Amino acid sequence: MKRIYLSSPTMHGEEQQYVKEAFDTNWVAPLGPNVSALEKEMAEYLGNGVYTSALSAGTAAIHLSMKILGIGQGDIVFSPSLTFSATVNPAVYEGARPVFIDSERDTWNMDPEALEKAFEKYPDVKAVLMVHLYGTPAKIDEILKICDDHRVPVIEDSAESLSSTYKGKQTGTFGRTGIVSLNGNKIITSSGGGLMVSHNEEDTKKATFLATQARDPARYYQHSHIGYNYRMSNVVAGVARGQLIHIEEHKALKKEIYRTYREAFSDIEEISMNPMNADADANNWLSCILLSEGCRITPEKIQNELEEKCNAESRPIWKPMQLQPVFSDCDFIKTGEKDVSADIFARGLCLPSDIKNTKEDMDLIIGTVRKLFGKA
Repeated sequence: MKRIYLSSPTMHGEEQQYVKEAFDTNWVAPLGPNVSALEKEMAEYLGNGVYTSALSAGTAAIHLSMKILGIGQGDIVFSPSLTFSATVNPAVYEGARPVFIDSERDTWNMDPEALEKAFEKYPDVKAVLMVHLYGTPAKIDEILKICDDHRVPVIEDSAESLSSTYKGKQTGTFGRTGIVSLNGNKIITSSGGGLMVSHNEEDTKKATFLATQARDPARYYQHSHIGYNYRMSNVVAGVARGQLIHIEEHKALKKEIYRTYREAFSDIEEISMNPMNADADANNWLSCILLSEGCRITPEKIQNELEEKCNAESRPIWKPMQLQPVFSDCDFIKTGEKDVSADIFARGLCLPSDIKNTKEDMDLIIGTVRKLFGKA
């Protein structure tokens, strides 16, 4: 039985052309024409007057954002609790103290009410990380207003939401800096890589400088700052350029997967899909389900059935940061008695969302889930 993946790379052919060009011209060392072209093409795609710096990973983009904002030892940084650890790890690199903010039900993203409560407790916070979980934009206007009122910059982690829009504008273009990930499982990939996005050209130049070992503009190797080996290679950038051509095609296929699951499970009361923001157009990077409270079927049971009956990969929802052993001493802010992010983690599951899934693949996955609920 063939393997059905959660979200694997989908190549088209143009990627090889750009990579071949890099080899033919011997631009296989770091930097080169593909890197410069990708930065230009990504900035044009995102629009809204942004600049970009091509880096080795989205995580590197978050780290450099921390450096640009001067985040340092003991500083407080707010982060959603329901996210991947790469969102908050760079704050720890700089000695900052993460404080985690609970989710709201409408989008599963950072709860603006909990964020306001966090500001009351930590008025000296230095930055807020805003994440668009599984490609669904957060309540951007509400979060930005709260942060603007407190004069605190936003780092927008759009690792999962490239091509998602909020009120007609691309995610990644709303914060002081934005983050794009081109990891292998994202909507488009460079095999590994990312970009930092900013409206401020100086911020972007600083990120590029720091990412290139902070080498001063001198004929000899001189360094006045500590730098990093974070630049994207010319070969990798070629893969990304070939992928970017197909991003809207990938988005359409992701949206169709979500629609297919939603319709297929509409008659099962115990299943609901991950929610959408009414002000946004999500890329539906991953299609997820949430089981009703007290449901006799567990996410683990569904995951095991998909593995055994379909050879299909599914994943639990991100384990919230406040439940991670490494962050056990960090504060967590919620608005009520219930921990929303932990509840979503306990009852949720990411379904196979690979755009190469055939109708037969989807029928097999859906039929397996429906049978568990007596709907075969």
